[in-house]
Amino acid sequence: MNVENDEKIFTKSFFLIFGALLFTALVMYALMSTVTEYATAMGSSATIAGLVSGIYIFGGLCSRIYSTNAFDRIGWRKTALIFMSIHFLSCILYFFVNDVNLLLIVRFIHGIGFGASSNAIVTIASVVLPKKRFGEAFGYFMMGTTLAVGIGPFIGGFSYDYFGSNGCFLIAAVFSALAFVFIYLLDVDKYDWANGKETKNDAGYKGLDKIIEIGAIPASFFTALTALGYVSILSFYRLYAVEVDLTNIFSWFFVIYSIVLVASRPIAGKIQDAGGDLIICIIGIIAQTIGLFMIACWPSTLSVILCAVCLAIGFGTLNSACATIVTRRSPEHRNSYALSTYFIFCDAAVGFGPALLGSFVSSSSGYAPVYFISSFITILALPICLYALRK
Repeated sequence: MNVENDEKIFTKSFFLIFGALLFTALVMYALMSTVTEYATAMGSSATIAGLVSGIYIFGGLCSRIYSTNAFDRIGWRKTALIFMSIHFLSCILYFFVNDVNLLLIVRFIHGIGFGASSNAIVTIASVVLPKKRFGEAFGYFMMGTTLAVGIGPFIGGFSYDYFGSNGCFLIAAVFSALAFVFIYLLDVDKYDWANGKETKNDAGYKGLDKIIEIGAIPASFFTALTALGYVSILSFYRLYAVEVDLTNIFSWFFVIYSIVLVASRPIAGKIQDAGGDLIICIIGIIAQTIGLFMIACWPSTLSVILCAVCLAIGFGTLNSACATIVTRRSPEHRNSYALSTYFIFCDAAVGFGPALLGSFVSSSSGYAPVYFISSFITILALPICLYALRK
């Protein structure tokens, strides 16, 4: 009976940690999909608008690096609550922004709150979820991000169109507060094996090993390349939609993306648990490459729908699949470091990606080169994937 309970997925703890992930991610995606438009309305270029979008993730990258050691020193609960407080207070600061420079500062501070918070949430989930059904359970857990990806940009765009930027900021503040409540209600201490102390298992680790898990780098790197393709849609799809006169269908892009991902993720999780890491990743990389290339070459209602499906099979699936891979392939006491490594790489791609890809935009070429370049970057992940997941 105890064994059966240990392997249950849908427990009270699952729903609390799922809610924390969902609402934290909703803040990110609701704002990231509109903040570039907000920045361009202030008169900034596409490159600066991309930096405004991405600097949030760069702030998160910095706090993720710090958080892995913070877990050992002060515990998961304190780390999560401290940085989730910063996450919430940053949402309030947006109301006082009146120029792009101040917006960049607030976005960076907000990212600091986001990075360590999300790192704590995923680390706690890696212990809460049942080990024998981990791929399946982690897939269900990561649906919090999936739903946020679909609902967040939709809510953000709706709020911006009908209530302006302040409407977006208010929604973000509410979501951030809800995430804080879910973590506060979760009994984190019973899962925190470190509980504020360094373990003997970590005593011999020095240098980079105190920040990252070296063995997690290959899988993290190829996933980061696919993240660049994903962020090209997330950061510029509203501007590209206006350019190609497809605003109506593009407004449903992430809803279609989420529906496909919710439908496919349980199947993908079961395939992965049966030993299908490599096949899941190969299909995902090829699908995303095709989707991005189509939307660059033949922007139409059909290609937008197909691109949404391909990205769901691509980065949408890879995001949870590769997080599962790095967790399984690291010692249990190094799970937080492996997950931190994974998200550091993905955060770097998402953080620097918008500014990098935005540099390919010009008045003559428009936004199409962004998607040509991102499809090429995505396919580069394939040989690295084959190397990282070799037997």
